[in-house]
Amino acid sequence: MTTYDVADLGALLKNNEYPGRGIIIGKSEDGRSIAVAYFIMGRSANSRNRVFTEDGDTVTIYPADSSKVEDPSLIIYNPIRKIGDNLIVTNGDQTDTIYNFMKDGNTFEEALETREFEPDGPNWTPRISGVVTLDESESYKMSILKSQDANGTDCARYTFSYKLQNGLGHFIHTYKENGNPIPTFEGEPERIAIPNTAEELKQLIWNNLNEENKISLYVRYIDVNGRSIENKLVNKFEKIN
Repeated sequence: MTTYDVADLGALLKNNEYPGRGIIIGKSEDGRSIAVAYFIMGRSANSRNRVFTEDGDTVTIYPADSSKVEDPSLIIYNPIRKIGDNLIVTNGDQTDTIYNFMKDGNTFEEALETREFEPDGPNWTPRISGVVTLDESESYKMSILKSQDANGTDCARYTFSYKLQNGLGHFIHTYKENGNPIPTFEGEPERIAIPNTAEELKQLIWNNLNEENKISLYVRYIDVNGRSIENKLVNKFEKIN
């Protein structure tokens, strides 16, 4: 692929058994909607024991069966929160860090300077984050915090800034592919095509994620004019208690 090629999201997912957790931000082909999506996958029983729930503009992850939770520290968090004209989406509790920093007038980057990759060696899962500015600038940023070496010695921080363009989005995920340890995502977020509706994006993602490992998916389409919102939520498992 060249620098400006746009990949087929379905093919990227279908050909990757374990991208882990993924963030997608972009704009629909018809230019009418800003698209945000977040999905989670899991290989262990603890990771798979999760469901997404909505509470207004916030999305929260809860255990599907609270009696089976082994370690909630890295699996229970708010992946999506809104503050003013900004929508935050991340793969961990750094959502709240970003929210609190922005509430105090600080930046996305300043918030992430206080965080690093997850302490789950030998995988050292990256923290991936995104923020969409919903004002007239129509821009978004994506970030990845990852270990600089196999020992988790230091954290490397990368931030990518984009302008929303019709039909174009970017996709960043925690893992390059399945493995043991799992290799982390490399390079710039992948350029992908964004369909016109939330239902189309939901189907494109959910139908191509690995059947055994996929857990939950959330898609939000925000109308660029009236700011009306359409949400799609899919959980593989039902919440028991």
